[in-house]
Amino acid sequence: YGHTVPLSDGGKAFCIIYSVIGIPFTLLFLTAVVQRIIVYVTRRPVLYFHIRWGFSKQVVAIIHAIVLGFITVSCFFLIPAAIFSVLEDDWNFLESFYFCFISLSTIGLGDYVPGEGYNQKFREMYKIGITCYLLLGLIAMLVVLETFCELQELKKFRKLFYVKKDKEEDQVRIMEHDQLSFSSISDQAASMKDDQKANEPFVTSQSPTSNDSSLNN
Repeated sequence: YGHTVPLSDGGKAFCIIYSVIGIPFTLLFLTAVVQRIIVYVTRRPVLYFHIRWGFSKQVVAIIHAIVLGFITVSCFFLIPAAIFSVLEDDWNFLESFYFCFISLSTIGLGDYVPGEGYNQKFREMYKIGITCYLLLGLIAMLVVLETFCELQELKKFRKLFYVKKDKEEDQVRIMEHDQLSFSSISDQAASMKDDQKANEPFVTSQSPTSNDSSLNN
């Protein structure tokens, strides 16, 4: 949060090296955990209600995302804010909710830090509990965001901001070359057929009446 910072040059250098190594591994860890949790929390329940009860998959996904978001807000914002407002003497409910939001959104301004009071009881356990709360809350936030990102409506909305990929010039030239070669081949085949028809001798078919008259003679 910025209330504890390294002061020596060695501490600052270690902080840089530790951050360069630790941040990518933390992101990989969170990604792996979220991808496994979302299978059991989002995809399987939606598929179950879609197959078992025959509801529309899009409707089930929307209702599930709303319910999951409400549960996450209740368990990681409203209830912890009420707990912090009780444990912290100089925090009201709004300040506690503000701390939860700033922390779980990874902003971390550091203007509110729990467990820093002089008369704080069980301070070590309190800090460990806050660390577990922040880790679980961050995972829950990522699961909710991933759940909303999988909605078809949001996918269609995101496509509006995608940049359309233009064909490369060499591919365009290859396409034009293929079209020209195909058209030239078809033109050559048509001209050859015309030449063959022009060179064929004219054969006059005898009428049946002329054949009958020749036989009678």
